[in-house]
Amino acid sequence: MSNWTIRRAEKKDAAALAECFDAAYSIYAPSIADLPAVSDGIEDDIERNVVWVVARDNQVIGGLVLLPKEDHVVLANVAIDPSATGAGLGRAFMDLAEAEARKLGHEKLCLSTHVDMPENVRLYEHLGWHEIGRSGNKVHMEKSLKQSSGIGSSKNRR
Repeated sequence: MSNWTIRRAEKKDAAALAECFDAAYSIYAPSIADLPAVSDGIEDDIERNVVWVVARDNQVIGGLVLLPKEDHVVLANVAIDPSATGAGLGRAFMDLAEAEARKLGHEKLCLSTHVDMPENVRLYEHLGWHEIGRSGNKVHMEKSLKQSSGIGSSKNRR
C-alpha cells in the first residue's frame, strides 16, 4: 500500500519540508539540548543541492537533502514525519541517496548524526555504514558504494 510518491523538491515545498523536518526531530527535542535547527536553510538547500520530498495526497511527509562534494556525497538530512513512519519511506530515501551518489559519479556517502541518537547509529550500521570518528556531539559515518566483485568472499570460495 504505497500511496506516496518521491519527487525532486521545488521552492514551493520549502515551508512544508521545514515543518516535516521539525516534526520528525521533535521527538528528540526534550532529551537533546544541543539539537541543531534542522529546518534552517531548506529553501537554500532546494536551490543549491539535491533535495527530494516524499508526498502523500500532495502533502510533504518526508525529505532527503544531499550535498554533492568533490569526491563524495553528504547525506545532510533524511526525515520522515512521525505520522508516516513504518511505511518504508526511510529505506526508499536511503536507496535513492545511494543511486543519486552513483549517478553523480561518487562511490562514497558520508553523514553525521548526533551522539545522543544511538538508535540512528545502529540503524545506519545495519544499512552498511560504519563510524569513522566523533567530534563534539557528532558521530561521523560513511558508506562505500563500490560494487563488490565477490573476490575473496566466503560465498565465492570453492
